[in-house]
Order: sequence, then C-alpha cells, then structure tokens
Amino acid sequence: MTDLVVLSLERWDRVWRRNQHLIAGLLGADPELRVLFVEPAADPTHDLASRRRPSFGSGLTEVGEPAPGRLWTFRPTKWLPRRLDARADERLATAVIGAAESLGMRHPLLWINDPGAVGLAERTGWATLYDVTDDWLAADRPAAERDRAAANEARLLDVAREVVVCSPELARRKGATRPVVLIPNAVDAEAYRRPAPRPHDLPAGRVALYLGTAHPDRIDVELCEATARALGDVGTLVIVGPNLLGAETTERLRRAGAVLLGPRARDEVIGYLQHADVLVVPHVVTAFTDSLDPIKLYEYQAVGRPVVSTPVAGFRDVADPRVTVADRSAFPVVVRDALPGSRPFPHGADGPATDWSERVAAMGEVLSRLAPGGGGSSVPPSTDDAG
Repeated sequence: MTDLVVLSLERWDRVWRRNQHLIAGLLGADPELRVLFVEPAADPTHDLASRRRPSFGSGLTEVGEPAPGRLWTFRPTKWLPRRLDARADERLATAVIGAAESLGMRHPLLWINDPGAVGLAERTGWATLYDVTDDWLAADRPAAERDRAAANEARLLDVAREVVVCSPELARRKGATRPVVLIPNAVDAEAYRRPAPRPHDLPAGRVALYLGTAHPDRIDVELCEATARALGDVGTLVIVGPNLLGAETTERLRRAGAVLLGPRARDEVIGYLQHADVLVVPHVVTAFTDSLDPIKLYEYQAVGRPVVSTPVAGFRDVADPRVTVADRSAFPVVVRDALPGSRPFPHGADGPATDWSERVAAMGEVLSRLAPGGGGSSVPPSTDDAG
C-alpha cells in the first residue's frame, strides 16, 4: 500500500476525529504510504443562501504533521446546487482525480465516508473501502435528500470491495446485505491518562462538561437548557467542541446559563475532561444516534471521571460503575446531584481504554486486502456472515 485517497465527511483540522486518528496511525506504521485527504466541498451558493460569508475550495495543501511530505488535503468547490447542475458530482470527481494525478497517484486505494462520492469509485475503478461512521439514512433530512443518500449508498455497497462500520448497530443494518468489518473507535490512552493543567477558561466552581460537536442530530438542546438551569448555583454546564446549532439556539443555551467554549485542539481537550467534575452526554435517542459509536465514550472512560448520559448507544451498554444512565426527565437532577460528590481529578486515572493503535492495525489489515495481490475480491461475497 503506497497511495490512499480519502473522501471524508469532515475537514482535517485541529479537532481530531476517527479519520485523523486512523490515518495518522497508518502513516506512522507505513513509511511508504502517501495520503490525499479530500475535505467536503466548499459550497458558496449554499453559504449565501444561509446568509453566511461564502467559502471557496483550496488546492493541494501539504499537512506538516504527522507525516511531512506524505499527507495532503484538498478541498474542491461545488459552484452550483445539484438541481441547477446535473453534473455537479461529476465535476467534483474530476477535481479529485486531477488532484491525485498531480501527486503522481495513478492507482490509489479509495476510502469513502460520503456515499455521495460513489461516482468517483465507479468512474475510476480504484479499489474502494466504504467506512461507515454514521447512518445518515436515519437522520432527520428532507425526503429527496434521504432518497438520494439511499440510492448512493446502495451503489456504494455494491461497488466497494470492503465495508467497515464503527458500531454493532451499523454492523446489523449494513451487514444485512453484505459482509462488513466492525472496527469501533478508541482513544489515545496514554495521553488521556497523563495529568494536564486546568484550562484557564474553564469556569470556576464545579463543572458538568460535554465534549463533542453541538449538532442538532445529536445534542438535545432543550435538555441542555434544563440541565444548565437545574445546576443553578451548584455548577456550570460547559460545552466544548464545534458549534453547529446556529445563533438563535446558541443564545438560548447561554441564557439558560450554559457556557459554550467552541472547538479545542486534540491535545487541549484532555485538560477539560480531566478537570470536569462530571462528564455529560445530553444526546437525543433516535435511530440515528443508535447507529453511533461515540468517541467520547472512550475519552470519558480514559480520564476516569463520573459520567451521566441519556440512554444512547455505547453509554447504555457499557459496564462501568462510573457511568450513570438517566432518562430524559431525570437527567438534569441526576447531573446536579452528581456534582457535589465528585472527587478531584485522579492523577493516573485507571479508566478502561482501548488504544487507537489496535484500530489502526485492524484498518491496515482491511486496506491490505484492497492492495494489488492483497486477496480482496471486486465482487462482494455472500451476506451470510455479516460483522
């Protein structure tokens, strides 16, 4: 394996997610590997319609870390919506092919998160891995968008030589039509157990902290408001992570007493987790969230702090005495009651943790089957043995 093109649903930035952990590990394990990381296309027309400053794509950009000279990002631009440009996806595929060719990548392996990129796999014939991290077919979207996503995924499940899923529920759903490989998420165990200083912007007093993207598909905004108000003078609800809730919803949370600090780099978030009194998961419980394998489960456990969660996938299934699962009606009171009894950050936390190195090894095995001579098949095998 020497060249890999990754079609991601997220940008390569300071907030590391599954893709970045896995790719960094693969680059560290294989000194010959080169990676082109394709970010979601800029969409200036949609930006203008949403009253945002329009953003535009960027050409090849070398990423200095973790592998200088072997990792590049590329962000194409979608100039017009699909309803006005029937060739929008074809143009995006052409841009990606051009970026790969400019790096001398002639027959790379293709790693797809976004089913909308299936046309690239069909057009190039590059050996393809479909890595499923969320079931967007279960998300709350307009019918036309869901139908398009379903059609794209059906094509991708047919053309992909390997399918990886991150959760048992995704294995059940996607494995109904073909074999899949389950590779859950993990954590940088050593880093999360190394004591970090208390962040200067963490509010004084006791803190109930949520780490993750504040996204309407995941976070229960009304529950966050109720929790922030229930804490009152006892403590503060703090949200650390990218905020995709919009200005009006953000202001509602702030009026309720929540503090939204925004995104923090991967190394910085450790201090926030270690110095929180209670870690919280105020998620909605839907078919979409049931498909997830939350990385925060591994991060929360690694620092050994008390956790209160709604009954969402991952947290409701874990056998850990530090994790309390509370239904929506009881959640604010359970969080409030947990604050006074929390203990100081335990230096050398002993919470259970699965390290990313194990997941990197598993993903490397899957990718090796895609490489020439790797033994993979261009035709999906039977569907009798999913997962």
